[in-house]
Amino acid sequence: MKVKRLPVGVIAANCYLVWCEETKDALVIDPGGEGERILEEIKKEGLNVKYVVDTHGHVDHIGANTEVLESTAAKLAIHQEDVPLLTDPSQNLSLYMGGEYTCQAPDLILSDGDELTVGKELLVVLHTPGHTRGSISLKGNGVIFSGDTLFEGSIGRTDFPGGSYRDIIASIKNKILPCGDDYVVYPGHGPATTVKNERLNNPFLK
Repeated sequence: MKVKRLPVGVIAANCYLVWCEETKDALVIDPGGEGERILEEIKKEGLNVKYVVDTHGHVDHIGANTEVLESTAAKLAIHQEDVPLLTDPSQNLSLYMGGEYTCQAPDLILSDGDELTVGKELLVVLHTPGHTRGSISLKGNGVIFSGDTLFEGSIGRTDFPGGSYRDIIASIKNKILPCGDDYVVYPGHGPATTVKNERLNNPFLK
């Protein structure tokens, strides 16, 4: 599995290109902005994008959905609970960030345990609510894309509509930590970390 991190947009949300080295089939996780730059990287790597996956529906993670989808044959995937955020600027927070972003309805509705295959790589959907009701993480071969659920030394905000501190802590402890200490965590903002590092050092998990 190849992973390329692209911090995009005004608050540097992490967009990830994830692909199978053998087939070049790929998915784009959280294209939050700078669609042209994301598309340039897709072209540079020669990728065949199968899916655009939103870990949740906030604008800094969905803001370039339309650009990427219109330029690829990808299908848009998001958890059922966050579908309304795609078309409601007040819920996706774009209304409070100087715009009113909306995008198309999803092609795929994701649930806990669903699987997404790109070439010979498999990613499993983990429903990890707390930042939003429909927040998800994606578990692959030794990696977890945690969206805004878990960061290096921190967790996602829970003061937005649909947020829950109790739920986000439960999501981390019950869904992410059990994956195993050696898993690399690719968060929605900031640098990569590991499950072990967060289990031992994250102050929110003490």
